[in-house]
Amino acid sequence: MPELPDISAYITALEARVLGQRLEHVRLGSVFLLRTAEPPLSAAEGRRVAALRRVGKRIAIGVEENIWLVLHLMIAGRLHWKDAGAKPPGRSALVAFEFTSGTLTLTEAGSKHRASLHVVRGEDGLAAMDPGGIEIFSSDLDGFRRALTLENHTLKRALTDPRTVGGVGNAYSDEILHAAGLSPLAQTQKLKDAEWERLFAAVREVLGEWVARLQSEARKKFPEGVTAFRPEFAVHGKYGQACPRCGAVVQRIRYADNETNYCAECQTGGKVLADRGLSRLLGADWPRTLEELEALKRK
Repeated sequence: MPELPDISAYITALEARVLGQRLEHVRLGSVFLLRTAEPPLSAAEGRRVAALRRVGKRIAIGVEENIWLVLHLMIAGRLHWKDAGAKPPGRSALVAFEFTSGTLTLTEAGSKHRASLHVVRGEDGLAAMDPGGIEIFSSDLDGFRRALTLENHTLKRALTDPRTVGGVGNAYSDEILHAAGLSPLAQTQKLKDAEWERLFAAVREVLGEWVARLQSEARKKFPEGVTAFRPEFAVHGKYGQACPRCGAVVQRIRYADNETNYCAECQTGGKVLADRGLSRLLGADWPRTLEELEALKRK
């Protein structure tokens, strides 16, 4: 799922292409994408783009008369840009926004179409799209700590809950926790002061670095290759590879459609966290340390 750095890159690329341009026509390729009826989608047509905003993990395109088109890409949704005069997009596009400067399309891989488009009016309508998570770069340490300790959850869950923190998902939460040297299963209400300081610094450092990097790339080229798996990541998507900090093998916790990656040496004091699938298979034989895990592999 595109997260805060990816959404920021999309917005940077769109600002240069659609800000001040007229939205001539919207072609809806899937009736399931549009989740609102009032105002109608046609109300945005013929109006110039006045603003672009990020709302959590959503992209909001504001046109004249304070009408907003709010896109949530979910896991597999991706945006594409074609300059004016280029060949129209094929049937794979769920929606095509035809501006005077070119065409923005949304596609979604796979059969589970979860991406959405809401058309809302005014600041109140736009605010209703916000899940309510704090914005990292406008928060301080105390506000960050208060938000994550309202309920006692694991750090992984707290960081990826859009009602708690805005814009962070599976990929960047792994990178943040690795940078902070904290277990993804650590409980928010049990963290010490020094750990909160490390976590807050890591959130701002990791997200700030990737926002700057991806925005810089987006100024040169529209971000067509948005992915949750980047070669520069330390642990996310690196199961079985060496941790760049200590050299230990990156571990994983699998659940539903997601996977959490972490370094046991750097984050859990050498303890291997239980993985549901393997835990059920191995039962009492589940290894508790890296040494036990390696010994098991040698059998």
